[in-house]
Amino acid sequence: MQQSRFELKTQNCSMAHMHDPLDTIKQRVRELRAYSLTPDRGAVKINQNENPWDTPAPIKMETARRLSARSWSRYPDFVPVSLHEKLARFAGWTPDGVVAGNGSNELIQALLMVTVTEGKRVLISEPTFALYRQVTTVLGGEVISVPLTPDLKYDAEALMKAIGEHEPDVTIICSPNNPTGCRIDDADLMKILEAARGLVAVDEAYFEFTNHSVVPLLERHANLAVFRTFSKAMAMAALRVGYLLAAPELAREISKAVLPYNLNAMSQTAAEVTVEMYAEEMRPLVDKIIAERERLYVGLKNIRGLAPVKSVSNFMVVRSDIAPRRVFDELLRRDILIRDVSNYPMLKDYFRLSVGTPAENDLLINALREIFANEL
Repeated sequence: MQQSRFELKTQNCSMAHMHDPLDTIKQRVRELRAYSLTPDRGAVKINQNENPWDTPAPIKMETARRLSARSWSRYPDFVPVSLHEKLARFAGWTPDGVVAGNGSNELIQALLMVTVTEGKRVLISEPTFALYRQVTTVLGGEVISVPLTPDLKYDAEALMKAIGEHEPDVTIICSPNNPTGCRIDDADLMKILEAARGLVAVDEAYFEFTNHSVVPLLERHANLAVFRTFSKAMAMAALRVGYLLAAPELAREISKAVLPYNLNAMSQTAAEVTVEMYAEEMRPLVDKIIAERERLYVGLKNIRGLAPVKSVSNFMVVRSDIAPRRVFDELLRRDILIRDVSNYPMLKDYFRLSVGTPAENDLLINALREIFANEL
């Protein structure tokens, strides 16, 4: 059936006024490279800083028991009061200063959403977790970057100078830092807290592996916020649980950027059970990882062509005399998956690996020994 002249004219007119839908997207967003991970798989998976041991069976069983006893047709608690109370006891803080989230990433985003607009500044040290820069940029803020020292430690003097010059609205410090594994000293952090006119957020995603936390500083510094996660030491990466600790009035404002019912009932329940059983079920696994971290460091240090960087987390970066991408490919051929971080600032010659089980770490050391013996 032929179209009428009127229909053709209308269609042509509509097409003439059509715009590319992508034109509605912020230019700064279109220029960003998305935060992503390659889809590679390996039998030995040491690329995401996960706990190499699964959640212990007693935690899973008790979580299942509690879930089966509740109604699944009802929403989870709007404010997970019971979880907040347990997290507060675990962390040594006050329940009204706790915000639980769908992973700590959601809470990082929430804090930046309530602070960052056009012209606002966020100070970070790099290399660090790429999400800080990405979210700040999407929100229209300006990222001020201070490099780590040449030996990949926090440069407190440079941070203080940047705070004086740029007066950032938010300063984010990942401690232990991902991907380098360094921790900021409390004395340096206190100087930063006292000098900063804005918020100072410390990402403690890996604090369990250091036997140290900055949470005691919350009592004296109302501009401090602390992020934590269940994805690493707590062996719950699949369930996406994180939490923020801050002064109650600050926590209340940040929680306004968190979506209603952001944490499902299973994740809430599993998180409660995990903190209840942490001492008997999780702490022994954390201690094993710390011991394996030290053994792995020595093993890698003894391979010619490798220079591991001392870490206080469950991962480490390693400087390599062979191109990191080539090391990645050679290990993947052996079914071992690591993280190539050579595109990060200051890490052109580095790859990152997580601490695995003793058997996985032995496989890694032997594979690297073979690779470097053949290539160097």
